[in-house]
Amino acid sequence: MDGETFRAVVEDDKQTELERLGSQQLLVALTDADLTRERVLEVAAASEHAARETFRKWADDEESETAQGAFTTVAEQEDTHLRRVTNELDKEWESDDEPGPMHSYLRGRTETVERIAGGMVGRPLVSQQTHNQLIGFFINEADEATADIFRDLKAETNETLEAGLDLLEEVCATEDDWETAQMVAGYTIQLAYDDYADALQGLGFDPRSVC
Repeated sequence: MDGETFRAVVEDDKQTELERLGSQQLLVALTDADLTRERVLEVAAASEHAARETFRKWADDEESETAQGAFTTVAEQEDTHLRRVTNELDKEWESDDEPGPMHSYLRGRTETVERIAGGMVGRPLVSQQTHNQLIGFFINEADEATADIFRDLKAETNETLEAGLDLLEEVCATEDDWETAQMVAGYTIQLAYDDYADALQGLGFDPRSVC
């Protein structure tokens, strides 16, 4: 298997979950129906912070030098993303250090293949959907400058995805490695979807009927 085939397999397997995560109701779920500019930015900042801390943790204890370098690069990128988002807030932002189900799972991964598959493939595939909704939100708010920020963040996250696929080609030596990678990437997406679905249901929506 190669990286692009792997991506296609994961996206096909999790097509329904990714499509539902791409719903306009995603921000409703993430903000607990508080669709104000400030709340949306706070949610975006929390996501960037969680990602930064996950990759910092991995960079500190990763045994593979190649992967460690990649994790360090992503951690630095997420730090930049965090600062770009918080600069748009009218007040100082502080994290509550709650990583959420997806990042809690990712931080428990200790194997290089699992970290790359979850953090640099599964997570970016979820982030694509989030960034699309953030871009759409600020376009609807007639705030093209902030929409452009999230366009840039999306493009850089897509570069992380491509780097993750290339890394998997380097570290996956057997079919078992690819199967492990597929399982972890898929489960990462599933956790993000389940968290979204639970939040929507708590607000009285059925995620199966939202598109």
